[in-house]
Amino acid sequence: MTEDTLRDAHPARDSWVEMTEIVMPNDANPLGNLMGGRVMQWIDIAAAITAGRHSRRQCVTANVDGIDWLAPVKVGSVVVLKASVNYVGTTSLECGVKVWSEDKATGDRTHVASAYLTFVALDTGTGRPIPIPRLLSETEDEKRRYEAAKLRREHKMAQRGHPPSRSH
Repeated sequence: MTEDTLRDAHPARDSWVEMTEIVMPNDANPLGNLMGGRVMQWIDIAAAITAGRHSRRQCVTANVDGIDWLAPVKVGSVVVLKASVNYVGTTSLECGVKVWSEDKATGDRTHVASAYLTFVALDTGTGRPIPIPRLLSETEDEKRRYEAAKLRREHKMAQRGHPPSRSH
């Protein structure tokens, strides 16, 4: 048996995270818009929670593939972040985070940012990477996100000069 067959799979839905924040004046830049750094902090927190829920381990941010900014967010706005695990390797996983601004009067949401982050699970005793459960992608959307994340991972590994993984 391989290590992968020994690790139980956790459904993607079990680690979903939804966070809600309100943009306060101290979160804003001189234009009265939410600072990018604050959004980045919230994205990292949401992704860390979803990574920890999936792995049941302490996880650290290893990589941010990028953050796409789509629209500004004004002071007083409600911000909703949704995070999910998209892909799991042996000791690392990719989380996707989507960010919306929510209109308080109507409840309408505007997509304002998206990001992909890679986390590594650590053994609390040694501080070294440790195997984590595989990901069970059940819906078509989860399967699509898994395949897209797998391609992103393969592209990153190729850029670093690593051969493609044979797992998954």
